[in-house]
Amino acid sequence: MFTPGKLKRYAQALLGSAILAFGLYNVHALSNVTEGGVLGMTLLLQHWFRLSPAVSGLVMNILCYAAGWKLLGKDFLITSAVAGGGFSLFYAVFEQFPPLWPQLAELPWLAAVLGAVFVGFGVGLSVRAGGAPGGDDALAMVISHLTHWNIQWAYLITDLIVLLLSISYIPLERLLCSLLTVALSGQLIGLVQRFGKKQEKEAKDTKAIEMES
Repeated sequence: MFTPGKLKRYAQALLGSAILAFGLYNVHALSNVTEGGVLGMTLLLQHWFRLSPAVSGLVMNILCYAAGWKLLGKDFLITSAVAGGGFSLFYAVFEQFPPLWPQLAELPWLAAVLGAVFVGFGVGLSVRAGGAPGGDDALAMVISHLTHWNIQWAYLITDLIVLLLSISYIPLERLLCSLLTVALSGQLIGLVQRFGKKQEKEAKDTKAIEMES
């Protein structure tokens, strides 16, 4: 049943997907600044083993979502479907228009920072709603759930592992830009996810106490 609370979460997940798709199309796709996680691993497997990202990406995303569904429940899977489907739809729409900032192709460091802002806020909103627009995000949510770490550290660890493996073929400047963007985006995701949560919890606790008295 679509309650107002669920509709609000789905709308928030869609907004996050729109911001993410906008950033990936207008920044990352132009600058060749990559992310870690599933995307980085597909590129690594393609380079060394000639394994198509279409295959490896599909398999890894399915495994990550399956783990998320197992540990986080049906609501996670539904919200993730909304977020992931929204991302594909918004990206397809943005592709119909020329990139807004073609000059970013020559400014990788600026692209790394700007791209991190879009990824951080976009993914952060979707994660805050309880869903994952990509397999990377599902994996980070699972790690955070199992370890009780803040989610930005789960992102950072998985991204760093992939990027360190990518030293074997990625040029140094591009790798450093990628390290900058994953570090910034992971921190922003954590901030967006937690923003206002403490105040909301305190308000709920206060309301519960008032109802009991």
